[in-house]
Amino acid sequence: MTLSEIKVLTSSFENRDVHLFGKDFLLTWEKSNDELILILELAELLKKMRERNISPRCFDSGLAVSVFRDKSTRTRFSFASAANLLGLEVQDMDEEKSQIAHGETVRETANMISFLTDIIGIRDDMFLGEGHKYMCEVGEALDEGFKTGVLPQRPGIVNLQCDLDHPTQSLADLLHLKNHFGSLENLKGKKIAMTWAYSPSYGKPLSVPQGIITLMTRFGLDVSLAYPEGYNLIPETEQQAAGFAREHNTGFKIVHSMEEAFSEADMVYPKSWAPFNVMQKRTSLLKSGDTEGLKALEKQCLAQNAAFADWECDERKIKLTKNGEALYMHCLPADISGVSCKRGEVAQDVFEKYRILTYKEAGYKPYIIAAMMMACKFEDPAAVLNALLLRKSNRVL
Repeated sequence: MTLSEIKVLTSSFENRDVHLFGKDFLLTWEKSNDELILILELAELLKKMRERNISPRCFDSGLAVSVFRDKSTRTRFSFASAANLLGLEVQDMDEEKSQIAHGETVRETANMISFLTDIIGIRDDMFLGEGHKYMCEVGEALDEGFKTGVLPQRPGIVNLQCDLDHPTQSLADLLHLKNHFGSLENLKGKKIAMTWAYSPSYGKPLSVPQGIITLMTRFGLDVSLAYPEGYNLIPETEQQAAGFAREHNTGFKIVHSMEEAFSEADMVYPKSWAPFNVMQKRTSLLKSGDTEGLKALEKQCLAQNAAFADWECDERKIKLTKNGEALYMHCLPADISGVSCKRGEVAQDVFEKYRILTYKEAGYKPYIIAAMMMACKFEDPAAVLNALLLRKSNRVL
């Protein structure tokens, strides 16, 4: 791709009706389709610029602060990579080394870390009903800090996964599908099976499947959500996905058979999650510090999971898909039978067949996050990109 071709691409979103500037990116369903498409296009342009050795550093200085309240590999490094790509320095907020343990409030912490900060990335997916709420509380504190002159600018917030949604993951997945099948237009009418899968662990968040069903129904895909009886997601989220399907003339149905979901699917996304009612109980026990209660709940849930150990993405089920070769997707790490566990979400031979593709799927996430950062901090991202192209600064000399 030549520089002139990249410039032509930037013009495709110059006049789009979007309102991302100065806005946090917390939930995909808060954004319009045009706004989500702009994020995809920005991400692709940033990726192409790096491939062409064109520096996309649009910040001379500033911080991107990461707040991870849960473990992370891909998203943690994707956030750091995105910030570095644009010229921001990353500072990880370690709550155990902060004054939070001494009673520092969310309002105070948010302001103290933000004096020279442009972006705050937050992962908070441990407590159902709390992660998104925490991000909103940080946002309100930043609003106050900026309004009262404490902060010279209001940092933007990027949701790196909460209890409701995982927008950087689902948009990376959508960009992966766009490029795998050639265009967003080519996704129309295709079927994606978002299915629960067996795992020898419990307590995995609901945000990945919820992000998938609420996003893909808006972009032409027919979604089949499959899980054993009692393993439902947040009811309101399932209803929201059904609403998006009606609005965008796509399909959405809930089934209780992995085989039924896989039947004639163009892509499959087998991923374990904890049932909604279990996450409610777990949150209550975690908040109260009931260690024994948590142990009892884990034992009960693992026994319940074991009853559905046949919910594994194996070669037999893949053969039920469109032409027997649907695209396998996963947010990683997958529970791979015979590799990371005795029995898990996916058979070893199936995962190995698609392993490189799942790595490529994950590889879109740094660019999605960088695109969110740019859209939040620059009123006219196209003009910024064109200025960077005119500057002709190489990333590597």
